[in-house]
Amino acid sequence: MARRVVVRRHGGPEVLEIESYEPPEPGPGEVRLRHTAIGLNFIDVYFRTGLYPPPQLPFTPGFEACGVVEAVGEGVDFLRPAQRVAYGTGPLGAYCDVRTMPAQYLVPIPDSIPDEVAAAMMLKGMTARYLLRRTYPVRPGDPILFHAAAGGVGLIACQWAKHLGATVIGTVGGPEKAEIARAHGCDHPIDYTREDFVARVDAITGGEKLPVVYDGVGRATFLRSLDCLRPLGMMVSFGNASGPVDPFDIGLLARKGALFLTRPTLFVYTRTRELLLEHARDVIEVVAGGVVRVEIGQRFPLERVADAHRALEGRRTVGATVLLP
Repeated sequence: MARRVVVRRHGGPEVLEIESYEPPEPGPGEVRLRHTAIGLNFIDVYFRTGLYPPPQLPFTPGFEACGVVEAVGEGVDFLRPAQRVAYGTGPLGAYCDVRTMPAQYLVPIPDSIPDEVAAAMMLKGMTARYLLRRTYPVRPGDPILFHAAAGGVGLIACQWAKHLGATVIGTVGGPEKAEIARAHGCDHPIDYTREDFVARVDAITGGEKLPVVYDGVGRATFLRSLDCLRPLGMMVSFGNASGPVDPFDIGLLARKGALFLTRPTLFVYTRTRELLLEHARDVIEVVAGGVVRVEIGQRFPLERVADAHRALEGRRTVGATVLLP
């Protein structure tokens, strides 16, 4: 029997339960996959709490993992048994040791990338990729602000943006996280517990402000992030770690400089297999080439999934967190 985490009602980490189950044999277009490591992401919290509604209750959370193909169904000619693969766009159900899932979401992983890194780099790495290369394409010399710079997405994005030639400004929660962000390409870490990030951005840029802010924090940072933008700047709101952004008068965007606002999601940017492979190839290239180091800051056995969620929500994590089946 395999094991999986199930959520039968929305709520806190205590609603995450472990149960035994029998994964079905793969049907047409499917594979059976044995996980070796599972990525933890804030979107998992959104589904657990009901901020993002799941397709149904009960459900198994998780969008990101690495594993080994055990069996392939009819019509799957691009994967084979014993092949190492990873995924970062779902479908929901990664919190388990074995699962049957559509093959179209799986990407082969080279031997040079360890399992834990592969499990932690797909959703977070492809998120950094679409943010920096598609939503607002970063150019050499651009000053940018990335909130939560010491988090899983943040550390990848800081390194990648630095590689693209940006001047990277990042907010962090404490001096230890500031040093970690600095070691990963953040030129100007701002400890928001001690400093006003708007004033610091103004000082760093000599009053010119920024062409873009990448904000995965949400309610706590959104309105003040707008004050960091120069006229015609772009506000990229891609997450809600502090809660969803409150409704506001869009005339505010005009008053602050005819600003652009977008609320992108990875699932739209990777909505076809061609787009998925385009993003995944870039992530694999920068990780395998050493441009981006994916730091595993925390490891939890699958049965301690509730503790992992408490650590993530309590902002006690640095870099990526993985669950080990």
